[in-house]
Amino acid sequence: MRGRLGRECVYVPSCRFGLFVALRHWCPPGGRVLMSPVNDDVIFFVVLAAGLRPVQAPLNPLDASIDVDAVPDELWGSLSAVLTTNLYGNPDDAPRLRAKCDALRIPLLEDGAHAIGSEVGGRPVGSWGDASVFSLSKHVGAKAGGFLSCADPGLREALEKTCEDLLLPGRLTAELAYTVRPYAEAAVRGLRLRRAAWATMRMLGLMEREEIRMPLRAEDLGRAVGAAPDLTASDSWVRVDLHDYRLRSGGLRLGRIGRKLDHLDEVLAACRAGTERLLSTRWARPGPGRAGEVGEASGAGVGGAGGSGARPAVAQPLFRVPLFVADRDASIAALARRGIVVGYLYDPPLDDYAGAGFTDLSPDPDGARWFARHALPVDPLRARQVIDVLEESGARPAEAPGGLEPTRG
Repeated sequence: MRGRLGRECVYVPSCRFGLFVALRHWCPPGGRVLMSPVNDDVIFFVVLAAGLRPVQAPLNPLDASIDVDAVPDELWGSLSAVLTTNLYGNPDDAPRLRAKCDALRIPLLEDGAHAIGSEVGGRPVGSWGDASVFSLSKHVGAKAGGFLSCADPGLREALEKTCEDLLLPGRLTAELAYTVRPYAEAAVRGLRLRRAAWATMRMLGLMEREEIRMPLRAEDLGRAVGAAPDLTASDSWVRVDLHDYRLRSGGLRLGRIGRKLDHLDEVLAACRAGTERLLSTRWARPGPGRAGEVGEASGAGVGGAGGSGARPAVAQPLFRVPLFVADRDASIAALARRGIVVGYLYDPPLDDYAGAGFTDLSPDPDGARWFARHALPVDPLRARQVIDVLEESGARPAEAPGGLEPTRG
């Protein structure tokens, strides 16, 4: 990762843990952080756990990137930091956000969990911010591990020390469970037992999400916010879907992560090919700078730094490709009937989910609401199967919100 980003990197057990460390290091207590409302709720709870106030940004409805021009001047002046999301690998406009943050003398933090192979402005996502965090659970597929990178190499030692202070001791049972999990999952897939496995987990009370968003539990959350900054007080929210997020990694885990990371470039090439295939469908945004494309020019389009660069636009190796369908629930059901599970949905937006008690509401929420309602995140590695299902089910493209170019029909 040091070689890819051109900056120092610190291994962390998870992206969310690395983000907490970055927020605590770069943001003053009680500071206000501009972030995307179309984001995993775990990230929202990490910001709260760090003793900070989330501020929801207006978004471009066709890629869920922060709409820099729609953020009011008075809001810019109140911020302590900006946190990008790079949703599904579609880059936020890091060059412009970097310039804004420099003018305001506040840090830019990049969440590159979905964007380990994406570029913007001719540079990798994660090389623009004062700090950036990455997940090795997404493209790499290790289901553990991550990196925290920093622009100032002199900070590496201090960040490592903070990580050491916050890590919990590893457990042999956790290492063994991590080692066995891929074989168990393969058996479930091979025996077509997904539905039975989910039903059993629900019966045993092991399902932490019955809906897309986890239960907020406002009264309990209020107490946790009052105790912040404190990762332990917010643990029941931050650990959802990844209970080992702050455990020290053992040899079994690190060995598997290393083997997976060795194949990253092969995975990125396959993701790029699948992204290109999905972008050719009628459910993708048409025209120059469409979803998942990147050129030489800076400035994020849907899926990359689209624009009028010197070389032709090429596909980003997206983690998920957002297609836009009129009836997303019907499309999800059609895919489920063919054994294709749609994940990484972030609906409703965080300000609608959490309310004004826990976050500043977006000054223009319509773009986020439209994206959250219509985006169907598709794994580019399963592009051919998904296209077949959408064609057979008669899925209709969503109509673009007013004032934007229509989705291809």
